[in-house]
Amino acid sequence: MAEMKGKAWKFGDDIDTDVIIPARYLSTSEPEELAKYCMVDADPHFFNKVNKGDIMVARKNFGCGSSREHAPLSIKAAGVSCVIADSFARIFYRNSINIGLPILECADAAEKISQGDTVFVDLKKGVIKNETTGETFYASPFPEFMQEIIDAGGLIDYVKKKLIEEK
Repeated sequence: MAEMKGKAWKFGDDIDTDVIIPARYLSTSEPEELAKYCMVDADPHFFNKVNKGDIMVARKNFGCGSSREHAPLSIKAAGVSCVIADSFARIFYRNSINIGLPILECADAAEKISQGDTVFVDLKKGVIKNETTGETFYASPFPEFMQEIIDAGGLIDYVKKKLIEEK
């Protein structure tokens, strides 16, 4: 999915993986169960309010803390189609791509997009448009191979697809 549009859910600086999915809910790795507790400590009703395709926006150092893959998995399973932030913790960035969750670094967009704005994202071009305000922002688009991983739904599905193509 190279293009997406949804409502913005805004968060601040240094949102760590314990805020994204608190450790007390890590007794499962089932995406549907993790989704119920995504951002529960920041917004107890997030799961009930977020809609499929919505976009999470945060400031700097999103996904810092432990390296658990559960964090991006819970975001994706909750229905969030993309995360935009000033910056991401390195391991969170890698885990997000590995599970097929698109994330874009764009400080301007992260600063100027507000809670509830309607946001359009074109991953192939790196274009982020705030349809509420009319502002357009630019992030570095993913290299083609990373876009293929995201389009496949994550690294495992990408590798499976490549193995089938080779046969």
